[in-house]
Amino acid sequence: GGYAPEEVIALFEAESGHSVEVTLSNNEEMIAKLRATAGGGFDLAQPSQDRIAGPQAEFGIYKPMDLTQIDASQFITSMLEATKTNTTVDGEIYGVPHVWGTSGLVLDTTAAASVKDYTDLCSDEVAGKVSYRLKRPTLIGFAFAMGLDPFAAYGDEAAYSEIMDQVEAKLIECKPNVKTYWGGGDELMNLIRSGEVVASMAWDTGGWKLNGEMPNVTFVAPASGALGWIDTFVLPAKGRADEAAYDWINFVMRPEISAMITSSAGNFTASKGADAFADAALKAQYQASFSAADVDNIKWYPPVPAGLETIEGGVLDRVKAAN
Repeated sequence: GGYAPEEVIALFEAESGHSVEVTLSNNEEMIAKLRATAGGGFDLAQPSQDRIAGPQAEFGIYKPMDLTQIDASQFITSMLEATKTNTTVDGEIYGVPHVWGTSGLVLDTTAAASVKDYTDLCSDEVAGKVSYRLKRPTLIGFAFAMGLDPFAAYGDEAAYSEIMDQVEAKLIECKPNVKTYWGGGDELMNLIRSGEVVASMAWDTGGWKLNGEMPNVTFVAPASGALGWIDTFVLPAKGRADEAAYDWINFVMRPEISAMITSSAGNFTASKGADAFADAALKAQYQASFSAADVDNIKWYPPVPAGLETIEGGVLDRVKAAN
C-alpha cells in the first residue's frame, strides 16, 4: 500500500502527463491475475524477485526489460545486479529492484553485546534469552553463519540436504538457549520489551520500531550477511504503456522521491542516496544498522527450486521434536 503514495502519484502525473491507476495486491494474487490474462490488464507490476523467473518460465506472463530505458545510475549497484541475476530467464532480464528489506539480528545491545552473527545466539552469554522462528530464514541464516552457502546449493538436492543436516545438528544443539520460537512479530516484540528475550532473529523494521521505544535495542546486520527480499518492477507481457512504465520507474527511483516512498512504506528502496532524504530518525537507525559493506553483503533470496521445501520441512520438524 505504501509503494505508490498519493503525493508521489500527483507529482508524477503533473510532471509527465501520464495518469496512474493503482491496484493493491500480493504476490499470489498478482501472479494469478497475470496468468488468467496471459500477462494482460496491467502495464507495470511489483512482484518479489523470487517470484519472477519461475512464473515467467512456466506461464510467460512478463516481457523482458529494456535496460536502455532505465537510469541505472539511480540504483544501488549491488541490488540492481542481484535482481538482474535472479530475474534472468533464457538470457533475458525481467526485473529491476524497488523496495527491499532484510531479516537479521534484533538485539539488546547492552545484554547481548557479543552477538555478531546468527550462531552467536547459541552462546552462553544469552542462554535462555534467545528467540527465532522455526522457518526457512533461520535455516538459511545459520547456514551462512556456519560458513556454508545454501543458495549455491539450490540446484543440487544432495548438496542442499548435506548443508541442512549440519544446520539441523546446530539448531538442536542450540535449543536449550531458546526461550521460545516466536510465531508473530507482535509476540517477539513483547518478549523483547519485557526483557525475557535479549537476542533474536527478526526483521529490520521491527528492530527500528523497538529502537524508538528502547534505545538499547536495535537491528544489527549479521557478520555473515543479512537475508534480503526485494520487491521489483516488471512489465506484464501484454502491457500497453511501456514508455509510461519506464518513466514511472525512473521517477520513483530519484532519491528525494524514493525517500517519500520510504516514509509511506516503512522500508527503504534500491535508490542510491535516498537515505539522505529520509526521516531523520529512520535515517539514523538505517545508517547505524547498515554500513555500505553491510548492504553489499546482504544475501538476496533467489527463486526456490522444487523439492527444497520438503527437505527444509523435515529439518524443522526434527528440530521442533528434539529434546
